[in-house]
Amino acid sequence: MLEKMFKLKENNTSFKTEVIAGLTTFMAMAYILAVNPQILGTTGMNSDAILLSTALASFVGSMAMALLANYPFALAPGMGLNAYMAFTVCGSMGYSWEIALLAVFVEGLIFIVLSLTNVREAIFNAIPLGLKKGVSAGIGLFIAFIGLQGAKLVVNHDTTLVTYVKFVGNFHTIGISALLALIGLFITVILHVKKVKGSILIGILSTWILGMICQAIGLYVPDNQSFFSLYPSFHMVDFTALGDTFGKCFTADFSSVDFLNFIVVLFAFLFVDIFDTLGTLIGVSTKANMLDEEGKLPRIRPALLADAIATSVGAVLGTSTTTTYVESSAGVAAGGRTGLSSVVTGLLFLLAIFFAPIFTAIPSFATAPALIFVGFLMVSSIISIDFEDLTEAVPAYLAMLAMPLMYSISEGIALGVISYVIINVCCGKAKKVKPLMYVLAVLFVLKYIFL
Repeated sequence: MLEKMFKLKENNTSFKTEVIAGLTTFMAMAYILAVNPQILGTTGMNSDAILLSTALASFVGSMAMALLANYPFALAPGMGLNAYMAFTVCGSMGYSWEIALLAVFVEGLIFIVLSLTNVREAIFNAIPLGLKKGVSAGIGLFIAFIGLQGAKLVVNHDTTLVTYVKFVGNFHTIGISALLALIGLFITVILHVKKVKGSILIGILSTWILGMICQAIGLYVPDNQSFFSLYPSFHMVDFTALGDTFGKCFTADFSSVDFLNFIVVLFAFLFVDIFDTLGTLIGVSTKANMLDEEGKLPRIRPALLADAIATSVGAVLGTSTTTTYVESSAGVAAGGRTGLSSVVTGLLFLLAIFFAPIFTAIPSFATAPALIFVGFLMVSSIISIDFEDLTEAVPAYLAMLAMPLMYSISEGIALGVISYVIINVCCGKAKKVKPLMYVLAVLFVLKYIFL
């Protein structure tokens, strides 16, 4: 039955490989179960309710991706979008979290309509292949940067913005975390070179275990503020808490809401989500060699539909925009090629409802080696960019550069699209620019002016 449903042999994979890939993806993105309640909790929402809605939305989204599109792409509430909801919409703009969830719900409905048409698919196909490869490499740098931050190897600095960690300063917290992440990275790389199955997953688990050993002997000392115990606890989540957020987007009080500002918020969610999702699909599918000769992704329409459904369902459950996760690339690097790996990831998110304290105990420095190494694997796509043709190479380079430095996949795509159109038009190569690229370039420019 699994062979018929997911076409394992056709995709040169196996049940064991897909399970390992799904588990690897889950381990790489399980941090969202801890981080999302922390971020959205600042809006006044119940943290237990957010954890439950996060797990359920991730389950629904990953299952939809598996069953509708048969791709190894997992979904969860997106980082960046949750911060935008918490700190901008509910923070500086002063809207209630119910209003914010309503905006997310409406965004999802719009995406469902767009996904049933060829609009989002046309956008994907309009982006030239060279720029897609630049996006893939940029996402690699981006997730590697996220991994370096999670490992505390890269930290804030007043003068240079970021710098490397000082191991001796706070060795029992930041220092040992960074050191363990480096050890985990070496373990992952060595196992991968030796072609050990599940090398990325083994790297995550071994780093976590080493951390627990360090805590036991006093090398790692939790401060219960930014550094917590690495041992999982076994208390149950309050399941009734979900009632505090479920369906609340439909009971939002619109009496004090400016309609035009609501539209601005809605379009901000729309714009960031659509290009974050497209960027992730481009990056992960490029690395998995899923694009055809024209740079198109087969079955992209059901993949986008799954993403849209997950967004609306997540809003009803009580979480910010649910989107395709770039950490899916960790599962792809582990061999995942079909929706079966997404099923595994989705089921683990469902299981996490009952064992959330175990999964949320996985420290960021344990998943960091996976992100850093997968970033390396994705950056390798730049070798197939034609650097002799600067009209192709420079936009790809700018997109790749912008993603980690601007901390946004969508901003990287925006810069890549705008530069591609301008450079090719000014260099007399306007004929090779697809009409939709002009539309996208104008929209991106308008976004910077008005949003």
